[in-house]
Amino acid sequence: MEPQSLLEAAANLIEQALAEDLGRRGDVTTAAIVPEEAQGEGVILAKAKGVLAGLPLAGEVFRRVDPEIRFIPQAQDGEPVAPRAIVAQVSGPLRGILTAERAALNFLCRLSGIATLTSRYVDAVAPYHAVILDTRKTTPGWRALEKYAVRCGGGQNHRMGLYDMVLIKDNHIAAAGSITEAVRRARAALAPSPQPSPSKGEGMGGGIEVEVRTLEELEEALALGVDRILLDNMDLPTLKEAVALAKGRAKLEASGGITLENVAAVAATGVDYISVGALTHSAPALDLSLELIR
Repeated sequence: MEPQSLLEAAANLIEQALAEDLGRRGDVTTAAIVPEEAQGEGVILAKAKGVLAGLPLAGEVFRRVDPEIRFIPQAQDGEPVAPRAIVAQVSGPLRGILTAERAALNFLCRLSGIATLTSRYVDAVAPYHAVILDTRKTTPGWRALEKYAVRCGGGQNHRMGLYDMVLIKDNHIAAAGSITEAVRRARAALAPSPQPSPSKGEGMGGGIEVEVRTLEELEEALALGVDRILLDNMDLPTLKEAVALAKGRAKLEASGGITLENVAAVAATGVDYISVGALTHSAPALDLSLELIR
């Protein structure tokens, strides 16, 4: 996602973030203490090791509060940072800097936390060919931003939403009566005009992915010639058997119960993809702060 597209995706969120912070009265503390004409300069520092994501959004928050504020990044999204590293410089009207501080850091800390956690998963599976994917377990309204952060951390995006990929899960199978019937219905619906995926990640467009929970269900899905099969909550021995059964017949995605402690072992089974909900729903924020230097 280009910086301009990222800002467009975040435009309403930035507006809402400032509105909830300023309310009707604005920043009463800063207005009472800081002279209107005061100028200042500060730096945004990393207080922990991590990977950056969201610098363009932080800069946009400062500009929204006061267009005269100058925000100069000293690093780029996707770059690793060490504790005490300066990631950006901010200068201009001091009132605006202090008023925008928290909202800007909220975007930067949250997205950098996702990028940092993703990078740890990516590093853990580096010896293997498995690709780390995110899921739709995202903060409502933040999906484009959070999936952008996953890419900054070296992961890839699964489908962006319900619209860009057919993923037949257990409840769809229950509704249809069987995997075979669910796939038949999906193919019938796609046949007239399969749509290409509008996402830039791993969305499959006209392809079909099926979730299975047992080796018997895997055999059924393989016989149907689907594009990808999601192996739900299988233990390591079962994953290894699944890989052997599916070799050359379909791509396999492991999902469910994936942690930093077990992701390397899951990758070692030979699966092609590993989807991790924790990347977006459980990533701790990266600790960054603004310190005035003038």
